[in-house]
Amino acid sequence: MENLRWKIKIAVLWVISAEAYSAHMIMVTIDPVSMKKMLEWGAMINAGGWLFGAVWWLIPLWMLFVTITTKGSFNRWANLVLGIVGTILNIYHFFMCGVPIIQPVLFAEPTAHHVLLLGTAVVATALITWYAWKWPNQEA
Repeated sequence: MENLRWKIKIAVLWVISAEAYSAHMIMVTIDPVSMKKMLEWGAMINAGGWLFGAVWWLIPLWMLFVTITTKGSFNRWANLVLGIVGTILNIYHFFMCGVPIIQPVLFAEPTAHHVLLLGTAVVATALITWYAWKWPNQEA
């Protein structure tokens, strides 16, 4: 029963990460200034870049399934590794979308939704990493 609690915590965090990223992308397409910049930037991305973006968008949803259905150390390690990778990529995305310290920056100034939604994604994946690291080894 304790393992189920850990799985549910991590699964919910994967959903939060996926929803924050999806909501961010939707809101970018609603804002005309953001959309213009996204179209200019998106034209420079090749097919491999678009494939990476699509896969990255699906990983949290697949990890939700993996977290709930698999047993043993694979589950813990998959969440730990993808939580770390997700945190790094979400931090990069956060800075790319509005903090002009890292170049190229897509937006000169972050909007409130950039900070809120991408910050939420960073926190969610960081918590996934933390929970996967602290996950008690009770499952065979």
